[in-house]
Formats: sequence, C-alpha cells, structure tokens
Amino acid sequence: MEIDKRNRKKMETGPNNPTEDATTWSFLTSTSTKSWFLCISLFAVLIRLAVAIHPYSGAATPPMFGDYEAQRHWMEITVNLPVKEWYRNTTANDLRYWGLDYPPLTAYQSYFHGILLKLFDPASVSLFTSRGYESYLGKLLMRWTVLMSDLMIFFPAVLYFLTVHYSGKPNGEKNSMAWHSAMILLNPCLILIDHGHFQYNCISLGLTTAAVAAILSDRDIGGSLLFSLALNHKQTCTLYDYYAAMGGRFFNALLFRVATVMSAYYAPAFFGYLLGKCLKLQNPILEILKLGLTVLGTFAVLWWPYLYSVDASLEVLSRLAPFERGLYEDYVANFWCTTSVVLKWKRLFTTQSLKLLCLAATISTCLPSMIQLVRFPSKRGFLHGLLNCSFSFYLFSFQVHEKSILLPLLPASLLAFEEPFMFWWLIYHALLSMFPLLRREKLVLPYAVLYGLFGLLYYTTSGRKDTTEIYSFYSTLKSFAFACSIFLHMIYMTIAPPEKYPFLFEAVIMLFCFSQFLLVFIYSNTKQWALSKTSIQEDAEKKRL
Repeated sequence: MEIDKRNRKKMETGPNNPTEDATTWSFLTSTSTKSWFLCISLFAVLIRLAVAIHPYSGAATPPMFGDYEAQRHWMEITVNLPVKEWYRNTTANDLRYWGLDYPPLTAYQSYFHGILLKLFDPASVSLFTSRGYESYLGKLLMRWTVLMSDLMIFFPAVLYFLTVHYSGKPNGEKNSMAWHSAMILLNPCLILIDHGHFQYNCISLGLTTAAVAAILSDRDIGGSLLFSLALNHKQTCTLYDYYAAMGGRFFNALLFRVATVMSAYYAPAFFGYLLGKCLKLQNPILEILKLGLTVLGTFAVLWWPYLYSVDASLEVLSRLAPFERGLYEDYVANFWCTTSVVLKWKRLFTTQSLKLLCLAATISTCLPSMIQLVRFPSKRGFLHGLLNCSFSFYLFSFQVHEKSILLPLLPASLLAFEEPFMFWWLIYHALLSMFPLLRREKLVLPYAVLYGLFGLLYYTTSGRKDTTEIYSFYSTLKSFAFACSIFLHMIYMTIAPPEKYPFLFEAVIMLFCFSQFLLVFIYSNTKQWALSKTSIQEDAEKKRL
C-alpha cells in the first residue's frame, strides 16, 4: 500500500503534470516573481539586441526607403515643426514623403524620441537634409528607442497581466507563470517586426496588455484609459468613409472619432465585455457614463492641439484613413487577398463598394463574439473575445497588411496557458505568413533562429497544460501542418517561380496560412460560446442560493 501511494504521488507530479517541482520553470517560480521575471526579461533583451544588428525595412533602398525611414522622418517633422503643422501638407512637410498618418500619441512619441536623437546626433533629424539618413550612430539610437519602449511599456504590462491572471490560482498552475512570460516576451513575430523590420508595436500592444490586466482585476476605468491610449497610438482600422454621407463635416468628424474608438481590432471585445459587466451591476447607466467619460476625456486631452477648429480636426482625421492604399498590402493571409486569386475584387468593385463589403463582413463575423460577451461576460470569454474580434478585422477588414497578424497574436499569447495548442498553431503559421516580407528584408537568419528557439521554449517540460496531447489526435494534425510549413519554406527559398506567375509561392503560402487562421478563428469562437454554459450554470446556482 505504501509503495502504491508513492507511485501514485509520483504519477501525479510527473513530467507531464504542471504541478511538478523539479523542472526548469518551477525552479524559476520557486524564487520570487521579480527574480524569475528579471531572468527571462534579460534573456528577451539579449534576443532583441541580437535581432537588431540585422537589416531593417528599406535599408539603403532610396528614394522612399521603408518603415525605418518613416519613423525617423516623423521624428524629424515633430522636433522641427509646430504641433499644428504635423499633419498638414506644407513646403516644410511634404505628406507624400512618409507623411504622419498615425494618431496623436504616436506623434508625441516621435517627438520625444526625436529629442533624444537631436541631443546625440542632430544630423539624424535635421529638416530636409536628414532624408535617408543611415549613419551608424543614427541607426544605433533608433534601435535603442524601440528597445527602451519595449522595456518601459511592454515588459511591465506583461508582468502586470501575469500577476493578475495567476492571482488566486493553485500553486501547480502558478509554476507555469515563467513559461507563460517567456511565451509572451519571446514572441518571435513581435521581435522580428519591431527589432528587425523596425516598428513600435510594443507600445500599442503593451498599453493594450495593461488595459486587459486592469479590466481583469476589475479596474475598469483604468483599463478604459489605457485602451484609449492604445487606440491613440496606433489605429488599426477606421470606418470614416462608411459614414461620410451621413451628415455635415462636424458630424462626420465626431463619427470618425467614435469609429476610431469602436473599430480598432480589440475595441468590440472591450466594448462588449464592459457593457455586459455594467448591465449586471446595480446602476448600469452610471457605470457606463463613467467609462464613457473616461474615454472621451482621454481622447480630448490627446487631441487637444487639434480641437481648436473643425478644419484642424478634419485635417488630422483625413490622415488616419488609409483607404487610398487599397484593399490589402502585398500578400496578406486574409479573405480578400486569398480569394483574389479567383475573384479580382479590385476590378469587379469600386473602392466605395469594397469598403461596404469589408464593413459588412467584419461586423457580421465579430458580432457573435460581442453578443456572447454582453450576455455572458467572463474573464476567460473576454480573452477569447479579444482574439475573435481581432481576427475578424484581420481576415475581413479593409487595408490589412502582413504585420497586422500581431494583433490576434497578442490575445492568443495571453491565453497560452489555457490554450497552448491554439497558441502554438497560430504562432508558427503567423511566422510563415510573414516570411516573404522578412526574406525580402534579409532577416532569414534571425527568423530561423527564433523559429527554433520558440519551439524549444514551448516544449520545455511542465510549462503547458497540454503535455499529454502528444498522444492525441492533435499530435498528428500538428505534425502534418508543421511538415507543410517546412515544405513551403524550403520551396520558397530554393525554387524560382515560373516567369508567368512570379508570385505563385507567395499566393500558396497565403492560401495555406489563411486556411489555418480560419480554423483558429472558428475554434476560438466555439470555445468562447462554450463558456456560456458555465455562466448559465453559475447564474442558476446563485438563484438557488
């Protein structure tokens, strides 16, 4: 009997059980949270520095260069011109050359980063003469601005989320905090885009992560404020033209501002969950007013320099609508790009008609998730709602590019402990969907290293809840999809496409990735609605009591 008890205990705490103590991650979590998070953060910083020594978007490719030059040029404009001229086409600010087209918080960020560059390398932000500036010091400073943004915003937000997410959970699950933090901080897609390609997604995603954490800890006003900041840093989709025929210019401006808030990838989930929570409280109207005033107040403060006239506001708003760029950019694994192989959307429909089609498709696909959040608000459902709504926008909205997959990836990474298989599935196909872009920018080496590193970290013992899935049907499915992905990588790298179809392999990659994204989208929506049964049962038990 004694032997049986010992064997049973050993089985319960074996390597396939997340409560095991003698593992890499539980060793880290046996120390204080600050210690293990610091260790993982230092490793994540080293990885970012290693990626940053590689080329960036548009390196040495005049006349327009790339995203690196766009970010540098915004610093040039903001430190040399008055705030009222940042979005205005003038002789000193030619909007045709990387004109500022992000919301005001991005402009303020560019201003502060520009001050830093001006302090150490004035030539890098001098008006006119700094176009295409690529000195060693200038590039070093630019890379450091991204890293510092990561360290100051994204890293603390991740720690905040993990602290909230694992509070009150049993020790067995808390042992997975270190693994979960590694999955978020070492997300290869985010690292390659921000520190390789060159962008500041870490700021908007960090603010969103902090907003999610605040709302999960029932600090709804703080969460609303943080999410409003995220919206004002990087708008992801706007609906201005959908409302353009509905009234006068000032009414249009107001609608645009509301649309900017309500149409970003995560906004429907935030709106649905907070509305559902408010409706279950004693004074729902008062709670809704509090949140509404918080959002409006945050927007008013950030937009204050442009609220002195309707024309000034419209001047900025017109820069934020990217409709002139077309239905999608390059080869993106969404519905419109994938189906354009058969249906030439741009030839069959006018731009105005395509906007309406995108609007209808996006709303209809994210509406079920919103309805579930309003009727059955739950913390787990909120995270699924963020994933589902962001996927709706990625798959069906107007003007999507490859890098937009970072938006569904964030909530998927926040759900990594509960849904590790889904997270693995999404991360590897997201990498594949961005591979043509990263190859063009000569980032194949860091791509390959991070591709392998993520797999090693993911399969580290005791990190995941699905360690037993190696014996299940999902193992076969995962192996098949992974083999297809590797095969597509090899084909794309080694074989030249036919002259008649120069983008054949890009189209095949997008078709494959779209099919996988669609499966994840359907799966996550199903999981979210399955949570409704739990909510109904809990409500029934409360009524009995």
